[in-house]
Amino acid sequence: MQKTQGTQREKGYRKLLIWQKVHQFILDIYKVSLNLPKEETFGLTSQLRRAAVSVGANIVEGQAQDTKLQYLRFLNHSNGSLSEVEYYIELARDLGYFSADMYHELENQRREIGFLLYQLMNSLKRTQFKIT
Repeated sequence: MQKTQGTQREKGYRKLLIWQKVHQFILDIYKVSLNLPKEETFGLTSQLRRAAVSVGANIVEGQAQDTKLQYLRFLNHSNGSLSEVEYYIELARDLGYFSADMYHELENQRREIGFLLYQLMNSLKRTQFKIT
C-alpha cells in the first residue's frame, strides 16, 4: 500500500519527544556498531542492537495499550533495555571498540533518554494513581 503524504494520520508515538530521541539513538547505535570487530557480530553487536531496538519498541508497544498501567509495564521493560545498552556501550569502550568521544556521545544520549523515560513514567504514575 502506497502512502500519500498528508492523508495518513501520524502515529501517536511519533509525536513523543522520547520516541524521536530513542529512534535517533537506535540509528546511531547501528551506525557505530558497524565498526565493531566481525567476531562480535553474533555477540556484542547483536546484543547492543537488540537492546537499543527494544527500548524504542517497548515505548511504541506501550503507547498502544489500553491502560496507563499497561503502558507503565512496557516503559519498565524499555528502562531495563536502556540499562542493558548502558552496559554494552561501557563494555565496548573498555574493550577498545569505542573511542572515549564515541562513548560519551552515546552515553549522553542514553542519559537524556533515561531522564525523559523517568519523566514519562512519573507522569503516568501521577495520573494513574491520582488520589482525589
